[in-house]
Amino acid sequence: MIAVLVVGGPGMEDAEPPSAVEVLHARDADDAVEKLGRNRRIDAVLVLADAATAVAAIREDILAPPPIFLPSDVPAIPGVRRLDAAGSASLLEAIGRELSGGG
Repeated sequence: MIAVLVVGGPGMEDAEPPSAVEVLHARDADDAVEKLGRNRRIDAVLVLADAATAVAAIREDILAPPPIFLPSDVPAIPGVRRLDAAGSASLLEAIGRELSGGG
């Protein structure tokens, strides 16, 4: 089971994740940093809103953050992986493939 923290993305709460993915939600950068600090079993972060701020906050406050992903329609950020997928389920599936080495 892969645990993915989704930052932003209203409506993602209703998305049906693939069976091998557990989705946790953070409303913004501060919430993401708090959840990452409390939950060491998060395997990846998917940033859907306010990407530059969220990524900067995570990198500043979390010593060894999990891999961070962005959808392809969000401006690129150096060192952050981009996903060539559309729709919430496809994004989550793409993260699963990336983390299992199949991406």
